[in-house]
Amino acid sequence: MYTKIMIPVDLRHVDRLGKSLQVAADIAKLYKAETYIVGVGHNVPNEVARTPDEFTQKLAQFASENSQTYGVTFVPHAETSHDPAVDLDDVLKRSANSLGIDLIVMASHTPGVAEYIFASNAGHLASHADLSVLVVR
Repeated sequence: MYTKIMIPVDLRHVDRLGKSLQVAADIAKLYKAETYIVGVGHNVPNEVARTPDEFTQKLAQFASENSQTYGVTFVPHAETSHDPAVDLDDVLKRSANSLGIDLIVMASHTPGVAEYIFASNAGHLASHADLSVLVVR
C-alpha cells in the first residue's frame, strides 16, 4: 500500500518524536516501505547548527541512531530554508514530491491558543498535501 514514507523532524524537539518514529517504523515494516527522515534547517547559524552542512550531519546522526532503535533504515534528507517558520510547509511538500513519497507520518503537539488562529504545520500539511498524511499526537 505504501512504498515511501516521510517523517518530518525538528531537531530542536527530538524528545517529542518517539511516537511518530515508532508509527512510521511499524508501517514501513508492514509494507516494506522506504523511510525518509526529512529535516528543514536554516541557512544561518541557530541553536541546532551553525551551518547547513552541520545540520545535515546532525540529521544523518539522528537517522542512524533511530534506525537502530526502531529496526528500519531511516534515510536522512536535509533541506535548507531561509526562514522555516514561513516556508516549512512548502519545503516539506516539495521534498515529498521530489522523493516520491506516498505517506507522511508527522508528529503534532497539543494544540494551544495559536492553533485557533493559525493552522499547525501538521494540520496545514494534512489539509493541503495531495498525499496521505498521518498526524501522530
